[in-house]
Amino acid sequence: MIKLSTKGRYGTRLMLNLALNYSNGNEAVILKSVSDEEEISIRYLEQIVIPLKISRLVKSIRGAGGGYILARHPSEIKVSEILHALEGACCLVDCVDDPDYCDRIPICAPFEIWKDASKLLRDYFDGITLQDLIKIHDKKNAKSKTKSKAKGH
Repeated sequence: MIKLSTKGRYGTRLMLNLALNYSNGNEAVILKSVSDEEEISIRYLEQIVIPLKISRLVKSIRGAGGGYILARHPSEIKVSEILHALEGACCLVDCVDDPDYCDRIPICAPFEIWKDASKLLRDYFDGITLQDLIKIHDKKNAKSKTKSKAKGH
């Protein structure tokens, strides 16, 4: 089974958290508040944020009121960029991204399937931005609030 690592999943949640803050004025967010809100270890977030900074997806702000902000508007950051920064190339098998990985590529029929499936996955993540995730987040939160009101909470 092919799975994203916790780095990719938690990093996307971190980026969504920063994107939600961007919508509220883009004040710097400290990782401790993200840790509390997302229930992710602060130490793990400290590791995750490094490749996001290197990839110029987030910026760090020093001093009082410091923390992290998105480097660009949420509509300009694709989920594929986040996953690439944290997981590496989006491909199902190593030979798709590295033609020198295997000498059998010219005669390997399954290679064509892996290549096409990897392209579908890459195109899918290329088509989703943090702005899209904000909309999904807002929609899910609106539904959960409606359910809470219906239950009398």
